[in-house]
Amino acid sequence: MKKIVFATGISIILVLFLSGCSSKIDNKITFQNYASNSIYVNFRATLITVEAGKSVEVTEIPRGEYSYETTYEVPAGTISAKAEGEVSGNVNLKAGTKILIVYSSTFLEGTYTLGATLTSSDDLSGGGSDPVSP
Repeated sequence: MKKIVFATGISIILVLFLSGCSSKIDNKITFQNYASNSIYVNFRATLITVEAGKSVEVTEIPRGEYSYETTYEVPAGTISAKAEGEVSGNVNLKAGTKILIVYSSTFLEGTYTLGATLTSSDDLSGGGSDPVSP
């Protein structure tokens, strides 16, 4: 009888302890579009439309490495178009990673150029370990 009471007590303590751990995933990617036209981001097999001057957040992304690819609209009268910077690539999400990808564009002498920059909240110094975000 004492063993059953002891085992039940330990089980209750474990359930209470484990239920206190957060299961929410804090990883987030924000696509901010300052380009003159809409952009379309293919991320995790979903096409995300970001209108000009708007932003879209993708939240609760599980840990892992993911690829993304950007396509874009060009304005009328465009003779040629090109993309520069981080318009496509891979992102590595750890616990609590926040990524911001900012798009901008120029239109000069018939050439439309889409540019993108990527920043991350992850420590890129390579020194030491982070006990909060392993």
